[in-house]
Amino acid sequence: MEDPVQIRRDTRTASPRDDVLSISDLYSTKWRSIKPHAKRVQASDLPEGYAPGSVWYYAPNKGAPIAFAVLFAISGVVHAYQCFRYKSWKVAGMLSWASLLFVAAFVTRELGAYNYDDLGIFIASSVIFLIAAPVYEGANYFLLGRILYYVPYNSPIHPGRVVSTFLGIDLFIGVLTGVGAPRVANSNLSDSEIEVGKSLLKAALLLQLVSMFSFVCITARYQYRCSKTGTLPKNLKTVLIVLYMSCSFITVRTIYRTVEYFEAASLNVYADTFNISTVLKHEWFFWVFEAMFMFANTVLLNLFHPSRYLPKNNKIYLAQDGVTEIEGPGYEDKRNFLLTLFDPFDVVGLITKRNEKEKFWEKEHKASQSADSV
Repeated sequence: MEDPVQIRRDTRTASPRDDVLSISDLYSTKWRSIKPHAKRVQASDLPEGYAPGSVWYYAPNKGAPIAFAVLFAISGVVHAYQCFRYKSWKVAGMLSWASLLFVAAFVTRELGAYNYDDLGIFIASSVIFLIAAPVYEGANYFLLGRILYYVPYNSPIHPGRVVSTFLGIDLFIGVLTGVGAPRVANSNLSDSEIEVGKSLLKAALLLQLVSMFSFVCITARYQYRCSKTGTLPKNLKTVLIVLYMSCSFITVRTIYRTVEYFEAASLNVYADTFNISTVLKHEWFFWVFEAMFMFANTVLLNLFHPSRYLPKNNKIYLAQDGVTEIEGPGYEDKRNFLLTLFDPFDVVGLITKRNEKEKFWEKEHKASQSADSV
């Protein structure tokens, strides 16, 4: 039996009617919901932009991946230098790692441009891109935690729990993806099992958007408190603007990926043979919403490296006068780790007023007032 995903032509005859492709040949295994069908069409009737045999649908651009790989490599080197200069590997070290992943992703895509019928290269490129962007998201988690340490009395969440909380959510998203993806990719499963896999992937993508929205809400609440109390100096405002812009770039990219997947998952060979979504058929969507937006994000963090604006030591915080920087004991949470993980906002503490005990900044403020009165 012939492999249904391979394009085959009968070269023994010269009749144009024999130069035909099956419906299943028109689309690669990239769209798992499209299955072989008996109908035959003329090669001249192929959808516009389709490259016969391509697992990408189109023939990938051969020059752009090289250009972006070089650009991300340069950005990664600059990030590494900035981390070394500002001694901020813990907070911003992930930026270099993210750039390196994007370099690997674009190099793999360049290989795919010359071998666009190779499913293995396509899968490798797609997976690396899916891994790379969330690393920038993780870097933002570390950045927000560092920002909250700077004005701890306005923080709506324990600064040290930002990373664990949101990485925990990302881990759950990863589990949904890990369980759902194999079901979607395994054509031997029943239709109902494949549909379960699709539902899990959709839930993972939507949860990622909800997570980013929650992250931005926490940041906005913190900024509002700082603004109301007069503790929003220029350096802090600059870092917050950079964080908002970075989140915006990542969110637009996530929305693009969500739309792309939903369109791919909804394909049906009987109804959508020649009505595949524009997002899937045209490569420029990828270059704009993945490549350009993520490059804009990494350049933004090069130009306005957060460690230029914040103290190196997270025990140094801004006094309540909005001007003086003080080195204190640090923001501590003496609750059990699991309790802080599942209750990062310390809702129980807010109800019982237990959180009053760790306000070291108020002690420093009273001491400063006493000294001034003397």
